[in-house]
Amino acid sequence: MYYLCGITEKGLPPHNEDALMLHHAVTAEGALRMAVRAPFLAAVCDGVSGEHAGELASQSCLEALSAVKYTRRTDLRRRILTIHAQIAEQSRRRADTANMQTTLCGIAVDETDGLQCFNVGDSRVYLCRGGRLEQLSRDQTLVQMLYEEGSITSEEKRVHSHKNLILPVMGNLTREPEPEIRRFDEGMQWGDLLLLCTDGLTDYVTPAEMESILAKPLPLPERLSEMVSLSLAKGGRDNITVAAVLRYLDDIDIPETLR
Repeated sequence: MYYLCGITEKGLPPHNEDALMLHHAVTAEGALRMAVRAPFLAAVCDGVSGEHAGELASQSCLEALSAVKYTRRTDLRRRILTIHAQIAEQSRRRADTANMQTTLCGIAVDETDGLQCFNVGDSRVYLCRGGRLEQLSRDQTLVQMLYEEGSITSEEKRVHSHKNLILPVMGNLTREPEPEIRRFDEGMQWGDLLLLCTDGLTDYVTPAEMESILAKPLPLPERLSEMVSLSLAKGGRDNITVAAVLRYLDDIDIPETLR
């Protein structure tokens, strides 16, 4: 069994260009929580700021993804590119949705509990195991490319003036995105927690701060809410979305700290 919960918060902006999907449920406002059996998908989207209809792009992307009947045989890359093409075609039809775009980041758990992590853009997936966070996704950004080629340091990457300049994402009209997909056939261990989040969280809350909050003996939704509050307290001026996926044993109840 898996316990899923998440929250999306518009923060200071006038509207929310983020969106959240857990299993077949999609929202751009408030929280979701549920216990599910595999297979399932969970994902977050962040509408590209400065483009038209970012909120429509993010919600359209997740509505399409939520309709996928995922199994181990599903060609996830092909499905993601099909959704990209649908968003791009939708954006061509009207001037007020021209070039609407969104990031997409999430996880897919198949009927054998095998795990895939997928990413387009700079939203992230982390694995928390033994109290330590490890980023599973790879940022598709200019500064990540510069870091990997050795042009900048990890500290320079964190404060770089172009840190939010992303590579082509879902809906881009001039270049098709290149979804990054990682497979983990061993799946999640009991007690593993996957954290999905947009840059409204990761630009302001460090992995060490996330680890500290996740270690608290609070219900998991409250721990996620604390991350959102910390981002806002540290000057966050973006929409914020964070979700958690936790694996637990079938023969025990969901622990009280998850509810």
